[in-house]
Amino acid sequence: MSIEWIAADWGTSHLRVWAMQGSHVLDQADSDKGMGSLTRGAFQDALLELIEDWLGAEPVDVVACGMVGARQGWVEAPYSAVPSVPVPRAPIRVPGTDPRFRAFVVPGLKQANPPDVMRGEETQIAGYLAGYKNWDGVICLPGTHTKWVQVSAGEVVSFRTFMTGEMFSLLSGHSVLRHSVGEGWDDAAFAEAAADALSKPEQMAARLFGLRAADLLNGQDASVARARLSGFLIGAELAATRPYWLGQQIAIIGAEGLSDVYGHALKQQGAFFEIADSTNTTLAGLHQARNLTRQTA
Repeated sequence: MSIEWIAADWGTSHLRVWAMQGSHVLDQADSDKGMGSLTRGAFQDALLELIEDWLGAEPVDVVACGMVGARQGWVEAPYSAVPSVPVPRAPIRVPGTDPRFRAFVVPGLKQANPPDVMRGEETQIAGYLAGYKNWDGVICLPGTHTKWVQVSAGEVVSFRTFMTGEMFSLLSGHSVLRHSVGEGWDDAAFAEAAADALSKPEQMAARLFGLRAADLLNGQDASVARARLSGFLIGAELAATRPYWLGQQIAIIGAEGLSDVYGHALKQQGAFFEIADSTNTTLAGLHQARNLTRQTA
């Protein structure tokens, strides 16, 4: 297999890599060796475990995005300030790597007021905009820390981060609600809870304990509790982000199931949106970053 370069999405929990020829995927691999589980000296070995069979005599460029560029990552890639194009400059070179490859990390974006940062999402935004020239609107990137991003004239104008996914994980796994929230899903319960939280976000803390009470008093099904918990949290997020998405063109970029959940909540409010594939946008953005690297080489 003759590859031209390697794309890498290196988050806190996972590492995904793709052997690339131009913009085409030849092979792929992944592991659970994300930034959060590695010391700075362990990044190269974690990468080599996945890509060593792809390497040859000539050095290959590895272009990575995500938390690999954080202060605790392989190399700290400085943030670029918004307003800015998503990837305004060439990725940062990682010094002292194995001679069979050259590693580069895409910088993130920062916002001074209110303070906010992103790493990895800027690459997905760049990849999405590459396929939609002159696109203006709002991009929602749901995940552990969901981003809402205002885009105009090809630039990220502003963005806000919401810890909705992490809150769901903490509440469902480490609070009193862990006794009532289980697996499964109920669309109607989610829709009702999301609409309730969007109209009355100040009631959310009380609504959350109501999930436990409904289990104790009424035997509420654990799948209903799970859907309602998600609905309350996402509904409150949509209430806070209403100035972003109301009346705007919206794109959702994230994992398929979670993107569908956000789409369901937005559809209830009459919002117009499309869902984009997160892997495709990541690869398109990394391809752009690779081109910047070659231009400055």
